[in-house]
Amino acid sequence: MTFQDMPLIAPLLKATQEAGYTEPTPIQRETIPLVLEGRDVLGCAQTGTGKTAAFALPILQHLFAEKLDGSRKPRALILTPTRELAIQIQENFALYGKHLPLRSCVIFGGVSQVGQVEQLRRGVQIIVATPGRLNDLIGQGYINLSQIEIFVLDEADRMLDMGFIHDVRRVIAQLPAQKQTLFFSAT
Repeated sequence: MTFQDMPLIAPLLKATQEAGYTEPTPIQRETIPLVLEGRDVLGCAQTGTGKTAAFALPILQHLFAEKLDGSRKPRALILTPTRELAIQIQENFALYGKHLPLRSCVIFGGVSQVGQVEQLRRGVQIIVATPGRLNDLIGQGYINLSQIEIFVLDEADRMLDMGFIHDVRRVIAQLPAQKQTLFFSAT
């Protein structure tokens, strides 16, 4: 099986081809069709096996296909434990979505929030965030998660090991009851 055999739209196939991807990894092969069907997924695969593409590609396809009158409100949220991982995931969304008119941003602490708030004001459909800064910006009224359709908890095991359970619960309490939920873990 190649990426060309996957049920992905042409702009995503073009991006995967430009990135040098030919064959999907097992986690991608198993996960992408399920996510595209709107199913909740718990995916477990070792680091470096392509978990990010396994959720990013179908999320991009869903958001592109289900346009909401040009809405630029967040419709997908990816929660991850570290700034480095958040930046890496955001870079992957930019790489895979470069041929689509979707906007994403990365939210993390340890830096000024000014640039992040400006991106949010311009409108984004996808937020990649660490829990602390996300909750902070929600509390300040900069982020509303009421229209989130897809929620991803990436590195779910590390998130809990690092003591983020209370922050994660606060985020989940802000999400609509009806949403697609994807959990990914390396263990």
